[in-house]
Amino acid sequence: MTQTKKVHATIIGCGKMGAALIHGWLAADLLKHADIIDPMGVPESLLSHENLFHVKQMAEAELIRTDIVILCVKPQIMDVVCAGLKNYIPSGVPVLSIAAGKDIAYYEQQFSANTPLIRVMPNLPATVGKGISALYANKAVSAAHKNIAQELMNAVGQTLWLDDESHMDAVTALSGSGPAYIFYMIEAMSAAGEKIGLTTKQASMLARQTVIGAAALADAATDVTVEELRQSVASKGGTTEAALTVLMDGRFQDLMDKAIQAAHDRGKELAN
Repeated sequence: MTQTKKVHATIIGCGKMGAALIHGWLAADLLKHADIIDPMGVPESLLSHENLFHVKQMAEAELIRTDIVILCVKPQIMDVVCAGLKNYIPSGVPVLSIAAGKDIAYYEQQFSANTPLIRVMPNLPATVGKGISALYANKAVSAAHKNIAQELMNAVGQTLWLDDESHMDAVTALSGSGPAYIFYMIEAMSAAGEKIGLTTKQASMLARQTVIGAAALADAATDVTVEELRQSVASKGGTTEAALTVLMDGRFQDLMDKAIQAAHDRGKELAN
C-alpha cells in the first residue's frame, strides 16, 4: 500500500494500549491532529503534546474534520461509548476498534451497515514497536480507509489482514493474549532455576534474557522454521534433548491447546 498522509484522528479511550498506540503513531509522525476523549485524562507521557491532544467531551471533539475514529475502550463499556458516539460520526468516516469480542455485526447495529468498520487485534509488544495486529474490515471500507488503518498499525509492529472474521477470536487467543503466556513461561523457568540452586536474581535474569535472545533469533532468522531453530540447540544425547524429552511428551502441547481454547471461548462470550 502507498504511504498515507498524516491523519486527523479521534481516539476514544487512552488506557495502556491506547497510549502505546498513540506513542507509536507520534514516533512515526502519522498524526496531524488527535482529539483524545477519556474522562480519566491522558497519561503524563503525552502531556507535552497538549497542542495536539485534547481531552474533550464527545460533542466538543472536532469529529467533522476527523479522518478516522479509533475505539480503544474495553468491550464491557462499548455499548455506552457507541451510544454516545453514533450521532457525531460524519458519514463515510471509518471506525477502527481494538476491543476484543465485538464483531462487525455488533458495530453495524450500533452505527449502520454503511459505516466503514475495521476491527483490529493488537498485542502488548506494540508498546515497544514489536506488536502483531490482525485486521478485518466490512464492505463499506475503501482501499484508502485500509491504507490509513494499516499505516497506523504498521507503526507499532506487523500487520495481517483476515479474510474471515470468525478467525478474530483465534487471533485474540493466540497473539492478543499470547504475551502473557510467554511472561508466565519466564516465571516458570525462573522458579525451576531456583529449585536447582540459582538465586532468584540469577534465575530471573537468565530466564528473561534467554527468552529475549531466542525471540530475537527467531525474528532475525525468518528463513528458518522454529522447528529447525529448536533442533539447532538440541544436540544428540545432550542436555537440551533430555529436557525436550520431557517437554515434548504431549502434556505441554495439551496444556497450550486448552489455554488457547479457553481464551478463544472467552472472546466469544465477550461478544454477547
